[in-house]
Amino acid sequence: MPSSDTIIIGGGPNGLAAAYRLASGGAKVVVLEAASHPGGGAGLAHLSYNLDPRVEKAMGLSQHGLTWLNPSLATTALSAQGQHLRLEGAVGARLSGGISTEDRLAWETLRARLLRFAAVLAPLNQMTPPRIARGTGNPMGKLAMIALRARMMGAKDFRELGRILLTNVHDLLDDALSDPLLKGAHAFDATLGGWLGPRSPNSVLPWLVRLSGQTEGVQAALGLPKGGMAALGAAMARAAAARGVSLQCDARVARILIEGERVVGVALEGGEEVRADRVVSAIAPATTLLSLVGPRHLDAGLTTRARQLKARGGAAKLHLALRGLPDFRGADIKDRLLIAPSEHAVELAFNPVKYGQVPERPVMEIMIPSAYEPTPDGLHHLSAIAQFAPHNPADKDGARAAMLAACLAQLEAHAPGIGQLVDSATLLMPYDIEAIYGLPGGQWHAGELSVEQMLFLRPLPGIAQYKGPVPGLWLASAGCHPGGGVSGTAGWNAALAMEAGQ
Repeated sequence: MPSSDTIIIGGGPNGLAAAYRLASGGAKVVVLEAASHPGGGAGLAHLSYNLDPRVEKAMGLSQHGLTWLNPSLATTALSAQGQHLRLEGAVGARLSGGISTEDRLAWETLRARLLRFAAVLAPLNQMTPPRIARGTGNPMGKLAMIALRARMMGAKDFRELGRILLTNVHDLLDDALSDPLLKGAHAFDATLGGWLGPRSPNSVLPWLVRLSGQTEGVQAALGLPKGGMAALGAAMARAAAARGVSLQCDARVARILIEGERVVGVALEGGEEVRADRVVSAIAPATTLLSLVGPRHLDAGLTTRARQLKARGGAAKLHLALRGLPDFRGADIKDRLLIAPSEHAVELAFNPVKYGQVPERPVMEIMIPSAYEPTPDGLHHLSAIAQFAPHNPADKDGARAAMLAACLAQLEAHAPGIGQLVDSATLLMPYDIEAIYGLPGGQWHAGELSVEQMLFLRPLPGIAQYKGPVPGLWLASAGCHPGGGVSGTAGWNAALAMEAGQ
């Protein structure tokens, strides 16, 4: 293995972004990826909504194969009766379907306000969180400008942001709107990938974080890359390799080597040791701290807090190979399709999962990428994220079978005859995602995005600035600030922190 001064554990978007940035500054970087190819969990997603513009531009991803089949996908909220609601443009800039004038105007007002709030909060994503501790000078200085920007929105908006920031999305939507499909679509988006329902406290803040992302410079736009999200990860890998980064796949790290209370490298599963002065972990913080470092190198308080990190995954990933295109009662199959008939339906899908049970009617986000580009096998492929799914049921095989049956029933209700088109079906439950991708609890964000695990609390107080608890160790995964999505932001931020010597 080539000599290096920096080892990065994990070849997903954050690891590759950090590798590129550090290599650009002259570091000799080797990326160790456990899987047979780089990209990490990018292939789990099927849409882009928050690719960091710094990463996209600096890495020159368009020169390394990233192209967009559609940089601004429309969403169709499906009706089982065919009375669909279509949301065109970023987060429903234009609505078409049987929606009242009152709801249309109310949504225009609410949408504009939410995008303003998200834009004000967006700079938080690209900063190292302040360290809230004695002896750190003025830790709130970085937040002062953002607070000023919020205040400059005007007194009315400033008060409204403060009012809704820690509330629940059900009440926010219900106060302004009456259309069930419109409320269902946004309740789904606000809770996507999280362990919370629309009525859960603090469900507005993660939605604002989602709305702060962009695609091709358009805030809150949803993009579909050519070749799917795995192609985005592949483009990042090519960019990193072109910068001189050494990518080593099938290289699973067994532990981080520590000598004299300082990191000196890693040991691979096969026993090989790779030495470097700096190790950057772009995998889940809980796994890094408890498994790769180990409690004996951590103080008891940090070990306890790491064991208590919340990482409950509530999303399952469904893939169907189909012998023909399904008909969702006339909906445009090139759209992002949602089965979320109301905000209540989203909440009802979450309720049984709290008790380790499968919902009778899961809510779903559906994409049919083969509607855009043909596949080598000649089949059509449907990709869906189904919510909610239990992460630790008593009977895992039984829960998987029940979840698949519930998903297929939902699809059949909205696309009659689709069951007869199914050539094969694969469903990954949260525990399958944990086993395959190493994400604790199957949580896509490598740790829940909740108020108590965000900003200077992510992943834990004291190590929220990307610098690990052992000298020479840095953290750069989606479990760090600002969180999940296929963005590369945490990795880029971590590299900047390393360069600054923070």
